[in-house]
Amino acid sequence: MRRDRRCPWAGSDPLYVAYHDEEWGVPLHDARALFELLNLEGAQAGLSWLTILRKREGYRAAFDGFDPERIARYDRRKVAALLKDPGIVRNRAKVEGTVQNARAFLKLVDEAGSGSFDRHLWSFVGGRPKLNRFRSMSAVPPETHESRAMSKDLRKRGFTFVGPTICYAFMQAAGMVNDHLVDCYRHRAVAAARR
Repeated sequence: MRRDRRCPWAGSDPLYVAYHDEEWGVPLHDARALFELLNLEGAQAGLSWLTILRKREGYRAAFDGFDPERIARYDRRKVAALLKDPGIVRNRAKVEGTVQNARAFLKLVDEAGSGSFDRHLWSFVGGRPKLNRFRSMSAVPPETHESRAMSKDLRKRGFTFVGPTICYAFMQAAGMVNDHLVDCYRHRAVAAARR
């Protein structure tokens, strides 16, 4: 398969192309990386993913490397400071949502034990990536039964900005589903990573 055959959404921006080629759809199991990705997907609501990619390092700096224990202790003063940080999307609900998500993350881990965040999220796809074989972007659904179940569960646990569409985008990015189009050169490589 030719390397220049990519999913059309990757476009031509070098940052977007690198993200598509190196990260998107690769199975992710690190709890902190999953927590970061879930929050960045929530921050993207109403914006383009490229906007968030361009601010990703700013987010990492502003949110202490997405360390849930540190974020869970943020107070009103810290939130106010974050709302002045040009390195992130300065939306109060999204910033406060990340703090709330850190607290929900810690509660889940406290109840279920070490490694539980990874296991819990992956349980919605049976612990193994789902291999799709879409031939066009129009065939890719905005949400699925699995993303609706994940959304319902996470909201019940106190997470925010985790609607079914955000959860599906998260599942795609974290490699829980392989939604690279079948004529994309990454489809086969990502499918091999699920074994």
